[in-house]
Amino acid sequence: MPRLTATHIVRHARRALLAVVLAGLSVPALAAEEARVIPAPAQDEAPSAAPRAVAVFAGGCFWGVQGVFQHVEGVTNAVSGYAGGEKSTAQYDRVSYGTTGHAEAVQVTYDPKKISYGRLMQIYFSVAHDPTQLNRQGPDTGTQYRSAIFPLDADQARLAKVYIAQLNQAKVFNSAIVTKIEPDRTFYPAEAYHQDFLTTHPTYPYIVINDLPKVESLKQLFPDVFREKPALVSAANAQN
Repeated sequence: MPRLTATHIVRHARRALLAVVLAGLSVPALAAEEARVIPAPAQDEAPSAAPRAVAVFAGGCFWGVQGVFQHVEGVTNAVSGYAGGEKSTAQYDRVSYGTTGHAEAVQVTYDPKKISYGRLMQIYFSVAHDPTQLNRQGPDTGTQYRSAIFPLDADQARLAKVYIAQLNQAKVFNSAIVTKIEPDRTFYPAEAYHQDFLTTHPTYPYIVINDLPKVESLKQLFPDVFREKPALVSAANAQN
C-alpha cells in the first residue's frame, strides 16, 4: 500500500464506500455515460518525425485516467499530477479541497509516429471519463475532478475545440460535453504514491469499481492500440 496519512485514508475510504453505494443504485442522474467508440476527429495534428510529444488531460481521479493511457500503444509515459493552479498548491492535501484551481490531471508522453493527438482525444472522450459530467466523475465531486484539456500549444487548443464541436454537433452523447480547454497551464507531477496506482493496487475497491472497467473498455473498443503491459512511471524513472 502507498504511504497514506490518516487524512488520505479517510478520504479514500469515503470515496470507496460511496462508489460501492452508487454501484448498487440505478439513478439516471448519477449514472455515467457508457463507454463507446466515438467518431475520430475530423482534424488531427500533422504527421511528425519528432520522437516524442506531450498532451495533458483531466477527467476525474487521475488513477483511472493514468491507467487507461498507460495501456495505449505509442504512449511512453503517463504521469498523474495537477494542472490549472499554482505550483505552491500542487499538493494532494490542498488540491482535494477543490479551492486551488487545480484539476487532477495526467501528462501523456507519446510517440507521434505511432499514435496521434487526435487518437488520444478519441480515447479520452470514449473510455477515460464521462465528458458530460460537470465538476464530477462518478463518486468524486468538485472542480478538482473537472473534465479539462490543457493544450500545450495553439494547435492542440484548436484541435480540441474543433473536436468537441464535432462531437456535440453529432450528438454522440446524451448531454452536451462540458470539457474545458485551459491553455497556458503548467502541469505538476503528483506525489509518488499516486503513480501507477491502478497497476499496483488492482484490488483496491475504488479501482475495482471505477477504473478497471475503463481499461477493459479500452481493450474491447480500441483493440488496435491496446497493450497488456502498461507503460509505468516507475519503469520510466528506472531508465533515467
